[in-house]
Amino acid sequence: MDITKILARSIKLIYVLLGLSIVTILLFLFPSITGLFTSENIKIDPETEQAKQTLDSAFTNLWTAPAEWRLSTKPNKAEILYGKELIAHTARYLGPNGSVMSISNGLNCQNCHLDAGSKPFGNNYFAVNSTYPKMRARSGKIEDKVKRINDCFERSLNGSGLAADSKEMKAMIAYIDYLGEDVPKKEKPRGTGLFKIKELNRALSKTNGEKIYLEKCQSCHGAEGQGVLTADGKEYTYPPLWGAHSYNDGAGLYRMSNFASYVKYNMPFGVSYENPQLTDEEAWDLAGYVNQMPRPSKDLSQDWPDISKKPFDHPFGPYKDPFPETQHKIGPYKPIKDWYKNNSK
Repeated sequence: MDITKILARSIKLIYVLLGLSIVTILLFLFPSITGLFTSENIKIDPETEQAKQTLDSAFTNLWTAPAEWRLSTKPNKAEILYGKELIAHTARYLGPNGSVMSISNGLNCQNCHLDAGSKPFGNNYFAVNSTYPKMRARSGKIEDKVKRINDCFERSLNGSGLAADSKEMKAMIAYIDYLGEDVPKKEKPRGTGLFKIKELNRALSKTNGEKIYLEKCQSCHGAEGQGVLTADGKEYTYPPLWGAHSYNDGAGLYRMSNFASYVKYNMPFGVSYENPQLTDEEAWDLAGYVNQMPRPSKDLSQDWPDISKKPFDHPFGPYKDPFPETQHKIGPYKPIKDWYKNNSK
């Protein structure tokens, strides 16, 4: 063997032994130094740790859409696929230039219900089949799936509803039922809807939200929030977030808590609950910016017949509580929630 290699290895061994000797001497002379490396001396923020454990628990064993092969066993496979197509590309069939009819603003259902309503925590449809018909406080009535779907057409798509017996309504219901066919009745599986984030202890900042929008959102939705149409102009590649072709002020995403939770775990496009890019604070302020921009309005006079059932962030009075519309709109929300907690029967 080359004498040079032998010497090099010997020198390395000497350094290792010297290092171990120094560590042993230090531990012998100062035994308390070992305490620096024990778990008792690692300071953990209990709130942060609890939040992390909550997230870890909430993001495991999530419900997923049925495997594609199962569709081949369905006698109504064609109807289910048409329903999926309608949800993924609503505007092509039912938008301003729709091939079937023109009843909506040009958005697609999956602009709000991602991956045609099948993405965990992407505002999915997993629990629709298991929980409808059900009483909804917004209408004060028992609602069926037809009402649920038409609410989206009239609010998020700022249009008019489908006939209950139409081919399109039946197909959309068939697809939604297929997504949730294995969910037990009256149950909501893990990963349903949106994962709600913790509210801020301050009011939302439109100024901060605009900065976040320009940094992380405008590349898709445009500096003016008007989205990007496909080359044929029949649907949006990226939807408008405000203006005449966006959702109106009766839509679910117009509530700040819904919008913030939606973008936190789904935006920028391609993000999921597994790899969020926005902080909670950024998500809230982004909601505060987008949802204070101009958009269509809807007659909401028949909503929330029992005003005590209005959500804390419903921005239109009257209210049972003493807080103004402005605070219901942009917060801070904790005093509102505390008031209801302290004044509930």
